[in-house]
Amino acid sequence: MNEYYDAIIVGTGAAGLYCALNLPKRKKILMLTKQGADLSDSFLAQGGICMLRGEDDYEDYFEDTMRAGHYENNKRAVNLMIRSSNDIIRDLLWRNVDFVRAEDGELAFTREGAHSRPRILFHEDITGKEITQTLLNQVKEKENIEICEYMTMVDIISKDNICGGVIAMDAKNNVYPIRSQFVVLACGGIGGLFQNSTNYPHIAGDGLGIAMKHQVRLEHLDYIQIHPTTLFSHKPGRRFLISESVRGEGALLYDKNGQRFTNELQPRDLLSQAIFEQMEKDGTDFVWEDMRPLGEKTIMQHFPNIYQHCIEEGFDPRKEPIPVVPAQHYFMGGIQADLSSRTSMRELYACGETSCNGVHGKNRLASNSLLESLVFARRAADDMIFGEAPELCRPDRLDLNQYEDQNVILEGYHKQVLNEIERMKKANE
Repeated sequence: MNEYYDAIIVGTGAAGLYCALNLPKRKKILMLTKQGADLSDSFLAQGGICMLRGEDDYEDYFEDTMRAGHYENNKRAVNLMIRSSNDIIRDLLWRNVDFVRAEDGELAFTREGAHSRPRILFHEDITGKEITQTLLNQVKEKENIEICEYMTMVDIISKDNICGGVIAMDAKNNVYPIRSQFVVLACGGIGGLFQNSTNYPHIAGDGLGIAMKHQVRLEHLDYIQIHPTTLFSHKPGRRFLISESVRGEGALLYDKNGQRFTNELQPRDLLSQAIFEQMEKDGTDFVWEDMRPLGEKTIMQHFPNIYQHCIEEGFDPRKEPIPVVPAQHYFMGGIQADLSSRTSMRELYACGETSCNGVHGKNRLASNSLLESLVFARRAADDMIFGEAPELCRPDRLDLNQYEDQNVILEGYHKQVLNEIERMKKANE
């Protein structure tokens, strides 16, 4: 690891990787990640990635996204995401991402909750892994990109509202000041702050806490999405997601008496509310999801990973309903970013789940997350390449003695973020 790079990207999920791949080979890039490079939430995305299915689909896709977001979405961001989708998918296909195809060789599409028609590409039930692993493999082949694993960002270097690098620490609390022209925060959401979440526990809003420390503008920290269906378990740790596309393909939800109680294809927030209400009414810790209407062939071919996990937990979804419960899943708020992923601090960008460009509004439409991450990661790269020349950050002498124990530092950031979430919740009551 060097002392200076053209760009530092924090995070090795879909957004960070795609941003790096869209920067020119002449740029020396450092990617930092707290754990292994393949331990990002992008790898966990099951359902798929949306795309515009021709001009006749535009108004419906736009309306589906807006309605799911309670019409609080940034319309310009929604339009940009949808209009960019075909180009993104074309690029992924060029990179040999393997999406499922129909018997005639054409791309196959599935449908998920709150979508008016099938417009979601997928790879079994591990679409996020297929896309992100492909991008990671290509990044590893690039001589200009260095990945540094088990290295934690604990601060950014800045002066006069200009970013000029990051402060990182390794597992032994050694401190590394690293300078750069640009810094991209693509460090994920806030799942690690919650007891029940589908996210990796180490992804806990570090970037938000650091942004707060430097008065970088944040937005809608109280916009937290609960996924309606995760596999119920008494075991501690991350909750296993039962993909939206399972219900999109025809799975049904039952109460304790085996009766349907709601529309399974509602937006996630409304369906989660309906499930919570039914659990309270029944006095249960879960409801039942029945995959049997899909048929054994669809279960085994489209959802092999979900099937295997259910079997490991003692349930056979081919023969019986499985217990499901809502859990924290996604974060629609974050570091405020414009349509080029620029933050309120110069030379600091944010993309992916750590950012808030308004595209999702108050509630994200299923399978828009991977698309949004890729669209706005490329926008960040484009701005770094084609935008105005970066302003030079001339920081004061760095006091590295303040960085002694990364766990203590991160706990402080996490507490700040949780307090701000609660403050925003109360302000909006």
